[in-house]
Amino acid sequence: MTEVKVAILGASGYTGAELVRLLALHPNFHITAMTGDRKAGQPMAAVFPHLATLSLPDLVAIDQVDFAAVDAVFCCLPHGTTQEVIAGLPAHVKIVDLSADFRLFDVDTYAQWYGHEHRAPALQKQAVYGLTELARAKIAGARLVANPGCYPTSVQLPLIPLLDKGLISAEDIVIDAKSGVSGAGRAAKEPNLFTEVAEGIHPYGIASHRHAPEIEQGLSDAAGKPVLVTFTPHLMPMSRGMLSTIYVKLTGANTAAALRAALAERFRGEAFVHVLPEGVVPATRHARGSNFCLINVFDDRIKGRAIITAVIDNLVKGASGQALQNMNLMFGLPETLGLEQQPMFP
Repeated sequence: MTEVKVAILGASGYTGAELVRLLALHPNFHITAMTGDRKAGQPMAAVFPHLATLSLPDLVAIDQVDFAAVDAVFCCLPHGTTQEVIAGLPAHVKIVDLSADFRLFDVDTYAQWYGHEHRAPALQKQAVYGLTELARAKIAGARLVANPGCYPTSVQLPLIPLLDKGLISAEDIVIDAKSGVSGAGRAAKEPNLFTEVAEGIHPYGIASHRHAPEIEQGLSDAAGKPVLVTFTPHLMPMSRGMLSTIYVKLTGANTAAALRAALAERFRGEAFVHVLPEGVVPATRHARGSNFCLINVFDDRIKGRAIITAVIDNLVKGASGQALQNMNLMFGLPETLGLEQQPMFP
């Protein structure tokens, strides 16, 4: 059995910890280094007590890692900090980057939305966007995969196949999305305090969320022309989970049933993306802790329109799970390894 030596950069955050949880059951990937600059020198058990039973290396600073002895890197560092780090890694290392630093193909678009120039433009040209079910061949041959964002994953999985087949219009797409608080990361922030989040919901990033250009990039490619969407995310008083409700305009005589049939055919046999039986409403609690994306399509009361719903766990299919799925492909392994956990309910 091939052993792959893995380093997790940014293991002291939620996505890093989720990778550790998933990799604990992986037969090939072995964690040999973990970084967490603010937690350097501490054991993982002190940072995340729920992982205390695992045999893990202590957290260290990035400059203490011997990357010559590493085969694969999961980069869970904050946006804007990843480009220079990845550019300095040895050529033999395969990388899945969970930040947004390599998701946007156009470096000028990146600079517009993230507020600074791209610091590794040459490397950006090598990056493959890792929406696994729709880009397997490219991912398998990549050295650097840009792991999709959580909202873009839940939105693009249902919409790209429908735009590709011309079943929906590229105009007037409205996305109402909701996420658990873990999507905002583990750093202490006033808006994420219990009393700021509990017993209520609120939108944020209205008409300005950084996942909008990422969504539009994928939809434009599928439609063969520029696509702009109305995208409004909301913060929910729950730890994890994501629901995207998407309102679309049908083309020709298409119906919600035709959309559902097309998605069922496109994802037939997939391990993680499932189109639910007619009339069954996806719920975040039915994907919690799993790498599943659950989708369904419903008739709108307005003629010529349909409503698509998709749920994922934002920390698994929306981050660490899809990252592991991609890394499996990059090493020629079954993409389900380490990811066969069923959802946690209740």
